[in-house]
Parts: sequence; structure tokens; C-alpha cells
Amino acid sequence: MDGPMGLTSTDPLTDLLNGVRTSGAIFNQSSLSGSWAVRFEDGSPLALAVLLQGSAWITPQGGDPVRLGPGDVAVLCGGAPYVIANAPATEPDVMIRPDGCCTTAQGAELVDAQVPDAGTWDTAGADSTLLLSGLYTVDCGTPGRLLAALPPLAVIEANVGACPVSPTTFEEITREEPGQQILLDRTLDLMLITALRAWFTRPGAQVPTWYRAHSDPVVGPALRLLQTNPAHPWTLPALAAEAGASRANLARRFTALVGQPPMTYLRERRLALAADLLRAPGATLTEVADRVGFSNAFSLSAAFKREHGVSPSEYRTDTARTEP
Repeated sequence: MDGPMGLTSTDPLTDLLNGVRTSGAIFNQSSLSGSWAVRFEDGSPLALAVLLQGSAWITPQGGDPVRLGPGDVAVLCGGAPYVIANAPATEPDVMIRPDGCCTTAQGAELVDAQVPDAGTWDTAGADSTLLLSGLYTVDCGTPGRLLAALPPLAVIEANVGACPVSPTTFEEITREEPGQQILLDRTLDLMLITALRAWFTRPGAQVPTWYRAHSDPVVGPALRLLQTNPAHPWTLPALAAEAGASRANLARRFTALVGQPPMTYLRERRLALAADLLRAPGATLTEVADRVGFSNAFSLSAAFKREHGVSPSEYRTDTARTEP
């Protein structure tokens, strides 16, 4: 397990999206016509809705309805319920519950629509609305800084960023063969990253403070040190000295631009790297702890469980179930 680990790029968007890696993704696909409305109450920390055909309205809880056209992608953040409908005033008659369970508004379970059936793309009527949604089922694949940087609803119009989905892609996913879940997981990650890259770099977008952090003369050098050598036993005074700044100035500017203190950022980065390493067969917890900068396996285990809600061994077991 020798060699460099982690990012060496200074691209701020790469830094923000690094660590997006879900496990247990769920897709729902629906061909809808007439008057219809679907309420999503799955509690997913991140969700995507892609309109492949037709038009629809999406209304986040407490927000205003936004129209979706063909090829538009909606990214929903925070887990609050939302409704997708043919018109803003239509009352939901279908609910998407946790784990992708489909029910009527009264709670009766409907036929599972988790993955589109082969051929569905061709049989949808010309007047139908074809909707695809992808749900992140756990927080492990969604870094906290990313969630904090997103609004409750971000709509990426088709002329701004193309969604990397096609009938061919999902025909492959529908094959119930070894590796199917990993295809679902990585497809959702690709869809999310593509959508967010378009969202953050779209024309007229205001550059967020974290985007300026990498070019900041104080914060930029500190970020690069933490990214290229996260296992180093950093302290705030040592980091400030290496970055050529005072401790107070670095802490203040780093928190203002990145959104969290330097040591919190480092801890989150180490845990994201640990999650990736835990996927490798044969890596012991002690080896992973050493690679990412924790003093021992116990301290890594405790921090990992606080961050993700599961122990490293539970995370490894859950991941192994979904990967080939």
C-alpha cells in the first residue's frame, strides 16, 4: 500500500466533490401522463431528478415551484420532502418512502419501480413525461462541506450541463448480474458530479467564498498542504508556520472561506480517505489509521463512527455487499 494518496490538484471544485462515493443508490423511473404528482419523503441527503421527456414542476418543502423541461436536472439537498407534478397545484397520489418504497398517499404499497424495465424507454408514449430519480441512501457518500455549499434545490437546465444518462446506460444497469449495484452507485455519482460541475460554473453564477479559498494567499497554501499530506501530524500552529501566516489569521480566513476550521477540514478529509481505503481488501484498520494520520485504530474507529454513524467494520461489510 505504498505510494501517494489523496488530491494533488488545486482545483477547488475537485476538492469539494472529492469523496462523493455512494453505496446502495436507488433509482426510480416513471412514465407519467395526465394529472399526476409524486411526493418524495425518502429523507435522502442528496437526490437527483432528471426529466428525460415531457415537462414537470418540482416544489421543495417551503419553496416555490420550479418548471423542469426535457434534459433538465434537479439536485435536492438536505433530505426535506419535495413534490414533482404535472402542475404545481396537483395533489400527490404517489409517495416515495425511505429505501425507495413506493406507496399510495394512503400508504398502500405499490409495485416496486426501483430500476426501469428493459424497453420502457421505447414504449413511453409521445405525450408522456419520463422521469428518472436517483437517491443517496446514506450520508457516507456526501461530504458535509458539499451539503453546506448547496441550496435546497438547484436546477441545471439542459443547455447548461448535459446529464450523462441514456437508454443504453440504463439497459446495462437493468441486467441482474454481478456488479449491478456498483453500476447504480457509480452512475448516480457521475450524474451528481456532472450536474454540480455545471451548477457551480454556470454563466452568471456567483463565485462562492470556498471557491476563492484556493487562490487566497493565506488559505491556499494551507489547503494544498492538507491535501497533499493529510497524514502529517498537523497542528494549527505548525500549519500556520508552513503557510507563512499567524495562527489567528489562518484560522479566521480559513473558516470564512472554506466554511470550517482547518483542523475540522483535515479530520473530514482523513475520514473520507479512510472510507476509500476501507474498500480495499486486506487493509487492516491499523494500516488505514496510519495512512490517513490517526494515532491508532481506536481513535480512527471512534471518529469514523461519530462522522458516519457506523463503525469502520460495519461500513466495510455494507460496502462489500454492494461491490463485485
